[in-house]
Amino acid sequence: MDWREEGILLRRAPHGENAAIIEVFTQAHGRHAGIVRGGASRKMAAILQPGTQLDLTWRARLEDHLGTFAAEPVMSRAYLMTDRKTLAGLNALTGLLCFALPEREPHGALYRQTLTVLEMMDGEFWPLAYLRWELSLLEELGFGLDLKSCAVSGATEELTYVSPRSGRAVAAGSAGEWANKLLPLSPALTGQSGAAEDIMAGLKITGHFLENRLAPALGNKPLPDARQRLVDLLSR
Repeated sequence: MDWREEGILLRRAPHGENAAIIEVFTQAHGRHAGIVRGGASRKMAAILQPGTQLDLTWRARLEDHLGTFAAEPVMSRAYLMTDRKTLAGLNALTGLLCFALPEREPHGALYRQTLTVLEMMDGEFWPLAYLRWELSLLEELGFGLDLKSCAVSGATEELTYVSPRSGRAVAAGSAGEWANKLLPLSPALTGQSGAAEDIMAGLKITGHFLENRLAPALGNKPLPDARQRLVDLLSR
């Protein structure tokens, strides 16, 4: 069994004296792990950094085996590690992918959006792109938010709240006595704002569904600490 494809390095861990186990995210093969022979060497350790774009060849005797990777660098994203916020964004993104994605299940649209966010991290508007990426992650895994119309009335205007249970929008006039139990809908989630405070409000909502909907479905594992570190940095 073998395949060749480009992918994003998500995580590296030592394996024995000279090897490493890496997890990558590819368009056709999803989150995929394998052994890199010599991956613990100084040369390969410098290449096998989170976010690096790799040309990967995976081989195994049987499809369900861990297998081995031959990995060649395509693009280094080491520049993201020179700034605290972009480093935190990179760690949150790779951490959530390792946390949430089933092994070897393709998510082509999410892969392409991940590349877009990584490319945008070289500029100033990436926090909004990251927020939209978290929305897409929830959508891909079956926990998407429906923010196009009111869950009660079907109205498409004056959408002010989000139900913390269903993830559906609620119009101001339909909230009634339940208003204090609903989440305020950030305009950053509907493409109406890119202001920092609205992005933070949006991350509060996506964080709620990551923690209270996605995590329980994965066995109540705690969310990666890297996500909270990103939120803390962006809030300063």
